[in-house]
Amino acid sequence: MAVHSRQPGFFQALLTFGLIVITIGIGLFILQTSLHSLMLLCLLIAGVSARCLGADYYSIKKAMNDGIHGALSAIYIFILIGVIIAAFIESGTLATLLYYGIRLIEPAIFLPAGMLFCTVMSLATGTSWGTVGTAGVVLMSIGESMGFPTAVVAGMIISGASFGDKMSPVSDTTNLSAMTSKTDLYAHIKSMSYTGGPVYLLVLALFTFYGLNYSDSVLPAEHLELLSEGLRSTFSISLWALLPLLAMLVLSVRRVSAELAMAASALVAVLLAVVLQGQAFGVVLNSLFDGGQIRSGVAELDTLLERGGIISMMWTLSLSLIALALGGVLDRFGFLKVLIVGILSRVKRAATLVATTIITSLFGNMGMGEAYMTIILGGQLFGEAYDKKDIDRSVMSRSLEEGATLTTALIPWTTGGAFFASTLGVSVLEYAPWALLNWMNPLLSIVMAYSGFALFRTRRVNRAIMDRRAVS
Repeated sequence: MAVHSRQPGFFQALLTFGLIVITIGIGLFILQTSLHSLMLLCLLIAGVSARCLGADYYSIKKAMNDGIHGALSAIYIFILIGVIIAAFIESGTLATLLYYGIRLIEPAIFLPAGMLFCTVMSLATGTSWGTVGTAGVVLMSIGESMGFPTAVVAGMIISGASFGDKMSPVSDTTNLSAMTSKTDLYAHIKSMSYTGGPVYLLVLALFTFYGLNYSDSVLPAEHLELLSEGLRSTFSISLWALLPLLAMLVLSVRRVSAELAMAASALVAVLLAVVLQGQAFGVVLNSLFDGGQIRSGVAELDTLLERGGIISMMWTLSLSLIALALGGVLDRFGFLKVLIVGILSRVKRAATLVATTIITSLFGNMGMGEAYMTIILGGQLFGEAYDKKDIDRSVMSRSLEEGATLTTALIPWTTGGAFFASTLGVSVLEYAPWALLNWMNPLLSIVMAYSGFALFRTRRVNRAIMDRRAVS
């Protein structure tokens, strides 16, 4: 039977969270310890701290289970993305996109064109994960074949996908931020455009500048032609091979659940692998677990095609399970809530409130391993503070999105960071400096807040200002 526990004090909450951050920092950057082992130590720290509050083993275990249960959809998507990548390789979908990408896209415009494509795809489908797991894998292959650094390409993909996701009216995090902040969805999107729009254009310009200056260093045309011929000799290059991608896009736009859209896309890809590519049905099914096993005779091409499969997501999945269990303990026993409430009591300025929202959302992601829980908790705790300072709730929803949705890609043990790293084959620490939008947007949003830009006031305050002007 679960034992009732008390709430932690501010000092205990700060100590618990501080020990977790220190453990990860020392283990990751100094001792270079496995992230899984570090997260287990952090889970132990949180469990001992919860026990000091009077919680018994069963209460702590239930909190861990609840943390994992709240993100089951993400776990299903991890598995399905591995399946989709393998199916796209076997069906020739990846090969067809790679073939036309190499032949049609000029290296000088690859980075800005790729970023725009990822933005549009995420905007249409409402999912950065789906974009990274499909278009992102293709763009990584094209970028590698052209000779671009993988960290730069990954950063470009994540920047474009993340912006499209947070600006999409069909995105789950966009709707969640508006709902928990009790503001209109389109007021929330409009508010984000004031801070996110200028940053997006700046990041697009930076990638354009980098691409133009790096294009002289890409692989020679003869090498790209060798890759193209390798693809043509190994696969049946045809527009029919794009049917799985089209199926997923159509289903996503029609608001079919992500899991069903991915499963349907993978099924179409499996059928095409047998019918169009002439693969043995048993071999295709095995690849869904083991990943692509196609040999083209071109070493670099084989490296690009040996991806995917459920097994490729196991590192990500196991890390996420531990991180989500940790987040469940920190959430259930109020550690993060106590910290936020304690910090809010010291906030005086409206701009500081915006900065606090963004920074605590970042730390919320670090503690709970997932943006959804951070957004929900922030919506519950920050609303009254914004009302007291007469700041429109669309500013709060925007700050939650920038602090939670964008920064999850920059933290190795969050579901987002682990997923992007595993899918693109580049570690978070490598691509994070190049995920320009994900860290520049929150930083510049704080700077804009202190300059007074886009700090929208409530209608009550606006009416009072207009009345004063009328009297004068």
